[in-house]
Amino acid sequence: MSLPTCLVVYDRGSASAVAVLSAARGVCEVVFLRLRREDAAASELWGIPEDARVVDAVGLSEDDVCELAATLRPDGVAAFNDYRLHLAARIAERCGLPFHSPKTVPALTDKYLQRTLLNAAGVPSPRARLVRGVDDAVAAVADVGLPAVLKPRNGAGSVDTARVDSLGQCRTHIAEFRARGSGDLVLEELLTGDPSVAGEHWGDFVSVESVVRGEDVQTVCVTSKLPLAPPFRETGHVLPCTLSERDQAAAAAVAVAALRALGVRHGVTHTEIKLTPTGPRVIEVNGRLGGYVPVLLRRAAGFDLVRTVLRLAVDEPVTVPALVWKRMEFAYLPAPPVAARTLVSWNDVRPRDLPGIRSIELRSRPGRTLDWRDGTASSIALVHGTATTHDEILASLAELNARWNVVYG
Repeated sequence: MSLPTCLVVYDRGSASAVAVLSAARGVCEVVFLRLRREDAAASELWGIPEDARVVDAVGLSEDDVCELAATLRPDGVAAFNDYRLHLAARIAERCGLPFHSPKTVPALTDKYLQRTLLNAAGVPSPRARLVRGVDDAVAAVADVGLPAVLKPRNGAGSVDTARVDSLGQCRTHIAEFRARGSGDLVLEELLTGDPSVAGEHWGDFVSVESVVRGEDVQTVCVTSKLPLAPPFRETGHVLPCTLSERDQAAAAAVAVAALRALGVRHGVTHTEIKLTPTGPRVIEVNGRLGGYVPVLLRRAAGFDLVRTVLRLAVDEPVTVPALVWKRMEFAYLPAPPVAARTLVSWNDVRPRDLPGIRSIELRSRPGRTLDWRDGTASSIALVHGTATTHDEILASLAELNARWNVVYG
């Protein structure tokens, strides 16, 4: 009996092409829809096995892509990138397949619309105001209050995201970010975290990974974070999390309420939650896998989230098991200081020389220009590691940073 076919609307995102092919074994045949010819995402597709199916849709209009997809007669559609959710939703609708509906996708990708819907439904989330230019600053600050956070209306990875403490600072950042091409922006309430919930050495926010099929929302896990690098750049993820069972349940309940308020009915989602003195509050809901989480989850508990996405795509029922943690896993993204403009040097550090470090993927070379406005993409490396306790994770990172001795200019 042949396997069903899943059409992956491909772009660089939370799962690589190789990871998708590996997860698909025994579940489905994968067809990649290529939309770019020359960039990092395209190069990933060139690196997959020669017998993998890739359909070229470079340069086609959305309507033409949908018609092309329909001729392939897929049994499912998947996407691992925020910017491709809309196209994947249109393809799924054209082919009569389960996915986020085209009406739901804006609620998952438009930060202003998302906050509006969450607040209207009574889901604890930040106040927000749409900002289209410098002239909107006065009204936005009056509505939201200070301090606040300014960020792109449609964006990811903390790109062009800054803290705002005054009206003048708000105007400056609006002009700056729009000049960089961020388009419409959102000014939203700065949520105050409670460091005692996760622990003083950990981030005061978590993410909740969920599986949604119709009315059924299953929580896979709650993922802890390393502390943010200023202004709001993520520096790492840890599984299992540091929260008590009660606090995990509270975060999961808020995530479920947010998914229902936004009308999400299909797929694996990643909801970021701030741990505040008054309880968990939604930072944002993402209609796709969270970056780095699938690798950590597979290594720590043997559960494959990428495989789950594909199973859902071909409409196969999924029951999330009670996870058994075999070990602790972490991903670390060292971020340059805000004032850093270039990477000058660092010591040659190898994983085998450090306890608990699995791998070090260098993302920078001496001389690289650095800019905090690039968000998470400004990180200089990706470090994966393993441990038996949370304290061991902290010790491994402390030793790594001490030996690395990174110098910035």
